[in-house]
Amino acid sequence: MARTDAVVVGSGPNGLAAAIVLARAGRSVTVYEAQPAIGGGVRSGELTRPGFTHDLCSAVHPFAVASPFFRTLPLGEYGLEWIQPPLPLAHPFDDGTAAVVARSIDVTASALGPDAGAYRALFTPIAKDWPRLESAILGPLRMPRHPFALARFGIDALRSAASLARRTFSGRDARALVAGIAAHGMLPLDRRPSGGIALVLAAMAHVAGWPIPRGGAQAIADAMAAYLRSLGGAVVTGARIDSIDDLPPARAVLCDLSPRPFLRLAGHRLPAGYRRRLERFRYGMGAFKVDWALDAPIPWRAPACARAATVHVGGTFDEIAASERDAWSGRISDRPFVLLTQPSLFDATRAPAGKHTAWAYCHVPHGSTVDMLDRIEAQIERFAPGFRGRVLARAVTTPADLERRNANLVGGDIAMGVTDLAQLFARPTWRRYSTPLRGVYLCSASTPPGVGVHGMCGYWAAQRALHETLD
Repeated sequence: MARTDAVVVGSGPNGLAAAIVLARAGRSVTVYEAQPAIGGGVRSGELTRPGFTHDLCSAVHPFAVASPFFRTLPLGEYGLEWIQPPLPLAHPFDDGTAAVVARSIDVTASALGPDAGAYRALFTPIAKDWPRLESAILGPLRMPRHPFALARFGIDALRSAASLARRTFSGRDARALVAGIAAHGMLPLDRRPSGGIALVLAAMAHVAGWPIPRGGAQAIADAMAAYLRSLGGAVVTGARIDSIDDLPPARAVLCDLSPRPFLRLAGHRLPAGYRRRLERFRYGMGAFKVDWALDAPIPWRAPACARAATVHVGGTFDEIAASERDAWSGRISDRPFVLLTQPSLFDATRAPAGKHTAWAYCHVPHGSTVDMLDRIEAQIERFAPGFRGRVLARAVTTPADLERRNANLVGGDIAMGVTDLAQLFARPTWRRYSTPLRGVYLCSASTPPGVGVHGMCGYWAAQRALHETLD
C-alpha cells in the first residue's frame, strides 16, 4: 500500500481543518470517517419528516465566522453561505418582555436600563481588542502577543458567571443574559471560568454575529471537504477504524477523537502513565435534544424572540443557575434551561413552504436516561403559549443517542470534556496535541481551545505535526 504523509481519523470540523492545513502545506492526506456522512458535530438531516432539514448537533456558529483559520478558507466558493438573523439572541421573561443581544453594543445596552453603561464598559474593550485577543483565546496556552489586552480581558474572564453578573449588573435583564450565555459552557454558573465563556460568546455577537449556514450545518462540512479535495486530499466515509494498527502506512496520524474513543483506538500502544491520565479525563453533563417540524412559527409572547435565531428559555439568572447546578450535580431539573434555535425563520430552505423547524436542548446529568421532552416543551410553552399545538412531528435525541451518533460525545457531553480551569488549558493532558506515540496527534475539541466550530484545534495540531514529524 502506498505510504501517505498523513491520515486523519474523524471528519468533524477539526479533523477537516487539520487535513486542510496539511494539504495546503503540500502533504498528502486522507480523512477516514466512520459514519456514512462527514461532519461530526456539523451535520444535518431529515429527522422528523421529509423536506424538514434539522441540524444533528451544532446549529449556530459565531466562531466559524470569527475564527482566524476559517477566515483563510474560500468556503464561499464551495457553497457555504452565512445568514445573519436580525438579532443574535433573545431571552424571554414571564411578563412577556425579552432581553436581547443585538449586533450593536449600543443598541444592546440601550435596552438594559440602569445597566446600559456597565454593558458598554464591559464589552466595548473586548470587541475593540478582539483582533489582539483571538490568538490567545483560540489557541493553546503560550506567551501572548498582546499581554496588556489579554490582562484586561482576563480580569473578568477568570471569574464565575455568578460573580461577573452580580458585580457588574444590577438589573434582571443583563444578569439573565449573562446566565444564558455562560450556560453554553456546561459548567455551574458559580464555577470559574464560566464568566469568561459568557464574555467571549457575547462579544462574538458584536464582533461576528451568531450566524447560521444556509441549508444547515452540513453545508460547513461539505464546503470544507470540497476545498480539501481541491487541494488533493481525500475523504473516505463509512470507514470505521477500530485500531490504530489498521490504518494505512503514514508518517503522521491525527485523531479527531476525544480521550475515550482514542483509548479504544490506540490504548494498547500507549505508555501506562499516559493511558491513566487519559482515563482520568473528565467528561461533563450531557445534552437532551429535541427537533420539531412545525406548521407555523413558535408563538412567542415577546415579539423580539421572532427576530432571533437563538432563544434562551429559562427565565432569571437564579433559575438558570439552579438548572445548571442540578445537571452538574446529578439531579433532574423540573424547569431546565433550554437553548433553542429556529433557523427556518431566516432560511427558507430548512422546511416546506409555510412550515418551520426548531431545535432545542437542555443539560442533564452525564449519561442520563431521563426523558426531558415534557419538561422542555413546558418551558417553551411558558413563554410561547400554544407552541405544542403547532408541532407536526418531533425527534428526540438522548445523551446515549448523541454518543451513538458521534463516539466523541461521551455520556452526551457535547463539549467533549469539562471546561473548568483544571481542564481548560491542559486538554486532555499537558501534552495537548502530541502523544507519546511518535507521529500520533490529537486534534479534537478535547484539545485547546476546546469546543466550538472554529477548526483551531485541528489547525494547531496540524502545525505541531508539520513541525515535529512532517518537516
